Amino acid sequence: MNKSEQKFYDIFTELQCFILANMSKGEVNGVTATHYNIIEYIYRHDKCTGKQVAKAFNISPPAISRQLKFLIENNLIAQEQSSLDRRVFNLSTTDNGKFIVDSSENFRERVAKKVSKSLTKNELESLTSLLSKVMTEIVENQT
Repeated sequence: MNKSEQKFYDIFTELQCFILANMSKGEVNGVTATHYNIIEYIYRHDKCTGKQVAKAFNISPPAISRQLKFLIENNLIAQEQSSLDRRVFNLSTTDNGKFIVDSSENFRERVAKKVSKSLTKNELESLTSLLSKVMTEIVENQT
């Protein structure tokens, strides 16, 4: 790594640690970033199915089943049999799951406000543009 890459790596690691340390997990230990993403997806797509979650995250059905089982056992999501098709099970977030997502969203809002206050309008627009470019590159080259 050159000096610029190392500096970015260091500050990115610091940011990641700060975010993870401040992300409230309620009373649940063992909640991973993947779990959080699944909880948030279900929160935003209420009454979705495990098949929809697997497709959204490009995860195999057996792998998503293990994740969903953990989340159900820890009362972060609930599974309910569809009244229209008894073969289908709909997923929804519990109050505990909603707490985790809401807490994380509140944290992101507080950080965004602090960043906005510490940068000029042009700096904020530049940072936003650069992060958008990086995210696009990462997402497009993920596979």
